[in-house]
Amino acid sequence: MSISDRHLPDRLQSPWARRFKSWESLLLAVAIAIFIVNSFASPYFLNAWNLSDATFNFTEKAMIAFAMALLIISGEIDLSVASIIALASTAMGAAVQIGIDTPGLIAIGLATGLICGAFNGILVTGMGLPSIVVTIGTMSLFRGISYIVLGDQAYRGYPSDFSFFGQGYVFWVISFEFVLFAIIAVIYAILLHKTNFGRAVFAIGNNATVALFSGIRVGRVKFILFLLTGLMSGVAAICLTSRLGSTRPSIAVGWELEIVTMVVLGGINILGGSGSIPGVVIAAFVMGLVTFGLGLLNVPGIVMSIVIGALLIGVIALPRLWAMWRQ
Repeated sequence: MSISDRHLPDRLQSPWARRFKSWESLLLAVAIAIFIVNSFASPYFLNAWNLSDATFNFTEKAMIAFAMALLIISGEIDLSVASIIALASTAMGAAVQIGIDTPGLIAIGLATGLICGAFNGILVTGMGLPSIVVTIGTMSLFRGISYIVLGDQAYRGYPSDFSFFGQGYVFWVISFEFVLFAIIAVIYAILLHKTNFGRAVFAIGNNATVALFSGIRVGRVKFILFLLTGLMSGVAAICLTSRLGSTRPSIAVGWELEIVTMVVLGGINILGGSGSIPGVVIAAFVMGLVTFGLGLLNVPGIVMSIVIGALLIGVIALPRLWAMWRQ
């Protein structure tokens, strides 16, 4: 970066200067630093199979985070995603008990996610209710249904071929989940950054009223975003249930916080209007490396929860500090 670049507004600086000063560049540097620290902190970290296992710490959450990113950019939020996982997993477990095979289980998991997303979308876009209030309510509703159905029991007996989605490997240490995560990341990056739909999402997040008068069907776009969030929760439910091999009503408890943290850490403005999918991808790796590194060091789960909470608070404050530094 030349001396003159440092004194130019962002839009007039060279592309390399803008990239160097971006939030994604800072996140990438943090990810590299965490990787190096973990490699020194534990002799088991650099094992190829251990690194592959580390991806399971974030792939399922990141799949939901991509859809959540678009929803937050539009000015809404869905806190019921973990409960949708529980309900979708319960529906699949109940289907197993009556002999439904793997294709049927996948269809049930995806359909349950879509129905839950549509229910949230109707309440928010159709009735004009605040999304944070609606999804706090459905968070309790969806998981409550799972507890009513299962109580303190668990569903087991999933077909052997169903385990591939959460435990299978495509090539050597490359898991199916990681490949699916990469494909979904590319799809959402194209959707948000290269399509008219993505531009509409940004426009709504910056000013929904102006977007409406510009001809954008705000309610329709937001309803689709809730559908996508529900669908991705269904996909995560399939992968998580497959990986665990059982269903309990407490499945994915607390994931709402981690998913929102991942999204905000990725540079998505919690108030809407800005952000990027590449940032969320890097944030997923950062959180995965942090939790996996702490796990290798036998750090208790409660400490990990404290770290996640601190990350959420920190990443809300850091963008302001980062913007001040850039100016």
